[in-house]
Amino acid sequence: MYWISKTIHRLNRQRRQLIIFLSVLGPGIIVMVADNDAGGISTYAVTGSKYGFSLLFLFLILVPMAYYVQEMTVRLGAVTKRGHAEAIFDGFGSFWGWFSIFDLAVINWLTLVTEYIGMTAAMSLFGIPPWVTYIGVTVLMFLVVISGKYLTFEKLALFFCIFNFVYIPAALWAMDTPAAPAWSEVFRGFYNPSLPGGLTGDLIFIIMANIGTTIAPWMIFFQQSAVVDKGLDIHDVKFGQMDTLVGAFMTCTVAVFIIIATSAVFYYHRPPITIEDAKQTAEAIVPLLPSGYGELARKLFAIGLFDAGLLGALCISLSSSWALGEVFGWAHSLNKGVKEAPWFYGAYLLCLLTAGAVVLIPGAPLITITMFVQVVAVTLLPAALLFLILLLNDKPLMGAHVNTRWQNIANWSITLFVIIMSTLFGISVLFPELFPSGL
Repeated sequence: MYWISKTIHRLNRQRRQLIIFLSVLGPGIIVMVADNDAGGISTYAVTGSKYGFSLLFLFLILVPMAYYVQEMTVRLGAVTKRGHAEAIFDGFGSFWGWFSIFDLAVINWLTLVTEYIGMTAAMSLFGIPPWVTYIGVTVLMFLVVISGKYLTFEKLALFFCIFNFVYIPAALWAMDTPAAPAWSEVFRGFYNPSLPGGLTGDLIFIIMANIGTTIAPWMIFFQQSAVVDKGLDIHDVKFGQMDTLVGAFMTCTVAVFIIIATSAVFYYHRPPITIEDAKQTAEAIVPLLPSGYGELARKLFAIGLFDAGLLGALCISLSSSWALGEVFGWAHSLNKGVKEAPWFYGAYLLCLLTAGAVVLIPGAPLITITMFVQVVAVTLLPAALLFLILLLNDKPLMGAHVNTRWQNIANWSITLFVIIMSTLFGISVLFPELFPSGL
């Protein structure tokens, strides 16, 4: 009887923990999957077509990098009940506060442009003109956030996350083509790292872009504000960390399958086919897959690209609105309606309208913008990481949730790695003769 009673007690406790986890789940998964945005899809597609499976080992590094950075925002938001912008102003003063806001505003706006590029490109594959997509998605994204409830937004965002997985069947079909290598070559990309052609400027650019589309400054601001808006507290930290870890695995899993798909179809094709963005991937993949799968894969790529842009645009524009609301003292919660928080929703809509309009400019270098924004994001990342780590080491602020020694080792190592890669990229641009010429 004692054994039965103990088992029932354990099952009840696990059931309660599962219920709590499901109630906390949201910010971590949303922010991570949203970072597989339109620019990210193009980055992964180019990576696979140009370097095959050889860079898959990066994602063994990027999973813990994404987790360790983002779980700090869970602790900081739950303990302080403040968004990241407000925490920086309080902790470091107005000069550094405005510096961080300026950084965020610039990179967020540029990244938002890439989301519209992705969405209009995806819809063009179905014959829909860019201006129709621009108007339609802007209206849709505004409607998503004006319900006056954070949980409504969260449920819709989690629904959009599901479509990120459409690339998995596309990868499986791609590995079934005659030119595709065996799965053992895929696994080799994880355990036997290689740098095709040596450490060239192009390779550094691609590595930087992959880092920048997995970890970005807006993610820090978004998740901390989401934690606060959802009302999580210190008792929810463990489950918020689990939510973040699940999200980190999800985003990198999808990225890996995109690289597998484009590697199998384009890199191993004879002659190899190098692509420039996700739209070109969707178009070029049709004749290369087995009969019947090509057109379906094109549609899946288009749907995934549109969904990635939509989810990314939602989260990025919200991170800007939350941050501006914190700084200027506006009402800045999704739990308030438009009449209660007009400046918050006005800033959100303005971000969408201005960034989306760029894609309608004739002759705009959209492909170049998409790739370089990922690199700009990672070059601005060290400053955001520095503020975050210093705040998490403030014992009076964080109390029992201050960074542990291991967390500091992990996060300072991540910061140093990003700085080294950013420095190498800068040197490769200024002194290209120091690097191999490439493949």
